[in-house]
Amino acid sequence: MSADPAPARLFAPKADDWRDRLSAIVDTMRELSRQTDPLAMSKAYAERIRRIFPTDRFLALSRRDLDSPRVRVTRCSDWTEEINPWKERDRLPVYDSGLLSDLIYSDEPQIIDELKWATDDPTAQYFTGMGSLIAIPHYDHGVALNMVILMRQQNRGFPHEELPEQVWINNLYGRATLSLVKAEEARSAYDTVDRELITVADMQRSLLPRKLPTIPTLGIAAHYQTSRRAGGDYYDFFPLPNGQWGILIADVSGHGTPAAVIMAVTHAIAHTYAGPATPPGELLAHINRVLSAKYTARSGTFVTAFYGIYDPATKTITYSSAGHPPPRLKRCQDGSLGLLDAVQRLPLGVYDDESYPEATAQLIAGDQLIFYTDGITEAHNSRGEMFGLDQLDRVLENCGVGAADILKEVLAAVDRFTEGKPADDDRTVLVAKVK
Repeated sequence: MSADPAPARLFAPKADDWRDRLSAIVDTMRELSRQTDPLAMSKAYAERIRRIFPTDRFLALSRRDLDSPRVRVTRCSDWTEEINPWKERDRLPVYDSGLLSDLIYSDEPQIIDELKWATDDPTAQYFTGMGSLIAIPHYDHGVALNMVILMRQQNRGFPHEELPEQVWINNLYGRATLSLVKAEEARSAYDTVDRELITVADMQRSLLPRKLPTIPTLGIAAHYQTSRRAGGDYYDFFPLPNGQWGILIADVSGHGTPAAVIMAVTHAIAHTYAGPATPPGELLAHINRVLSAKYTARSGTFVTAFYGIYDPATKTITYSSAGHPPPRLKRCQDGSLGLLDAVQRLPLGVYDDESYPEATAQLIAGDQLIFYTDGITEAHNSRGEMFGLDQLDRVLENCGVGAADILKEVLAAVDRFTEGKPADDDRTVLVAKVK
């Protein structure tokens, strides 16, 4: 081999070139900061570093998910085909022995001034024509799980005094790359979960009434909004004998998918009740027994519910309540405001032997009822203030409109109060107006 030239340095030794070096480093850092894909950042980093610190060959190694002495080559500057080491791992070569294995499992940075390897080394192809190398481990949890190998054709091609800085710089780059990999994995996992939640939300909404029923002497309107993809609010209508209709509104404790699962369970229990869903106290007691026995005893989950049966012929509503906010009743004939709160018991799913008594209220033409979940009254604005009952009651003061218009006014009032702040709880409203 010919006489070795002077070893190239990471930074040129001239004292007056610091501005050029600073500019090159700043440009490199700017470009790396723009990257969101680990492969793109690796390519950008390699291209920039080759300008500052020229080498004749570059290798990247990994021992992640491998047992000693196995080592995987993840990148090589001589490869003509680009392989993404994070997404195409099965295409990368793995070796069971050789100098590359010795280097990465040593767990230490090294400089080899006169590069030699065994004749039977399975990784010999990577050293052909090279005279020296520098091995820079990338540590993860204190272990060199990855390593960068830089080579030059000449012997003693790497100044030993620059090894500490090389280890420092390369490990900072390695941590930045790992952060991008983890961020990409997190995004992928989030997208997968989000797609699943969209499916759950679609399934949940399919359990709600596809359209509102036509009930003689009663105009109705409904709104359903989850704070996340899926939620725990539930409303339903049950056609009953003699032209009566059951009106159910419920709210599962908690948020998101767990609440949505219990909501679906509650729906299934209500719809598998033997016989018509009447009287109201018996239906709630049935749901409570099944929930308590099979679903909520260990989780601490519970369900508040209000179930009323409206008789169009008599304009009466017979109801029972399991810890749910009592519906607001505005009597437009005399302007009074009342509640359907004569009976109130513990939420469903707390004690399996809870009983649910019933009460009956006489309604007259013009009466306005709002059934709601606490996501409405407990909606907060940016100052931490709650919407509350007073503002809900003010909407009911407008007696000259129908159920659909009352619903619009409720939602508009909540939106104005919260100033467009996203809902932090599910919001469900049913409005009924006696014709």
